[in-house]
Amino acid sequence: MVKKEIIEKLSEKIHRKLKKSDLKKILEIFLNAIIQGITEDRSCEFRSFGTFRPKKIKARIVRNPRTNRRFMKNESVNIAFKMSQELQKKINNEEMLN
Repeated sequence: MVKKEIIEKLSEKIHRKLKKSDLKKILEIFLNAIIQGITEDRSCEFRSFGTFRPKKIKARIVRNPRTNRRFMKNESVNIAFKMSQELQKKINNEEMLN
């Protein structure tokens, strides 16, 4: 699902009370909040959905398989996502216990 499809779904759910341009701005603010939290080395938790957290990858020596040349890759940051138990149960069509 792409951003445009998400905005379409939101527009349908809200019965077109908000303009699509406003929904797009809201989605951008939401995504920028996640990005800002990750860049500040903080996790972003959304109850009943999951947690986004920064994951540091250490510097290491890597190899180009085509040329067999080795070089040093700098430390980097990836995003790790851990889904909540509630989301996992919804995805797997399991009975909710609440």
